Amino acid sequence: MSQIMGVVVTFVPLILIIFVANIAQARREKDLPYGGFAAMAYLSMMILYAGGFLAGLLFQLGVATLRQQPELAGQITEAMGGIDLFGMFESPMLFGAGLWVSSLIGLVLLLKPVRRFCARFMPLDPESPVHAIALSWTMLVIINLAMTLGVGLGNMTEMVAATEEMEGAADVSSMTMITLWTQQILTALLALVGVGWLTRLSWQGALTRVGVVRPSMRQAIIGVAFGLAMVPVVVALGALAAQFNIGVDPDVDALTEELLGPLFTSAFGILTLGLAAALGEETIFRGAVQPRFGILVTALLFALLHSNYGITISTLIVFILGLMLGYLRMRHNTTTAMIMHAVYNMSLGLISLLGMSWMDV
Repeated sequence: MSQIMGVVVTFVPLILIIFVANIAQARREKDLPYGGFAAMAYLSMMILYAGGFLAGLLFQLGVATLRQQPELAGQITEAMGGIDLFGMFESPMLFGAGLWVSSLIGLVLLLKPVRRFCARFMPLDPESPVHAIALSWTMLVIINLAMTLGVGLGNMTEMVAATEEMEGAADVSSMTMITLWTQQILTALLALVGVGWLTRLSWQGALTRVGVVRPSMRQAIIGVAFGLAMVPVVVALGALAAQFNIGVDPDVDALTEELLGPLFTSAFGILTLGLAAALGEETIFRGAVQPRFGILVTALLFALLHSNYGITISTLIVFILGLMLGYLRMRHNTTTAMIMHAVYNMSLGLISLLGMSWMDV
């Protein structure tokens, strides 16, 4: 239950911020005063990033101080019941620097001159409050990645395992499915509110904007074919990487198993793995983000968001997958990309269920 609440607490503020930004954009499109609503959205992000900047900077300074004063570090460890602060992080400096540097860049991206510069390379409207927030949000992906790598995939695996042990093995599978569905439904909701649902677009208008439409039979077959064709490509790349020990990290497999392993044990879990991810990730990345950021940037953000893979061959595979999904969105629609994503994930889940696991996205 705590995991579900954590997901809700993460998404609700973001949904509210982009909702307010869309109110501002709706008023702007009607030539009404919109500065107040835009300021509310910007101020919310400024507070969020200012907090991240201060927390990251103080954390990094604290780590540097403790390294120079090992006696003080020992006293703190003793006071915390023997918990080694440094042992909790694989790279404390990356954790701190990743937080404050990315937060600072997130603030800079809110500046209009910076938005105008970015608009030279992407179809962004530098005057749009919605596009300003979306551009700034790219740093949330980097913050998530830096914090994950700072803690370390091995430490993350131990944390997840400890949590599952406390909850009990009987509840792990069902809670994993509920958490994943909650996360992906809220992701899809964030995408729809982000493109203007409830403020500028009707429900049908929002679905059309993100490319979620009824596919033709040909498009459905194309989605299935692309999803199935991607599986041997992934297996081949994984085998080559393992053979030459390039970009391979055993902690990636261990963490993925802890996070998603329970889904590989049942048919409903495999369906969840395919359908939930296709619903949320495709709606926001291919549906909402790609038309504004382009296929390359969107695929890169998609790959980096899968922080449980660290920076490994798996990250490259997810990037390639993102390019293929982006192509389907551009050539057909988001629904076709959803079908590919679902078929791809479920195929890998089925392989895992049969005892031939490689990886999943």
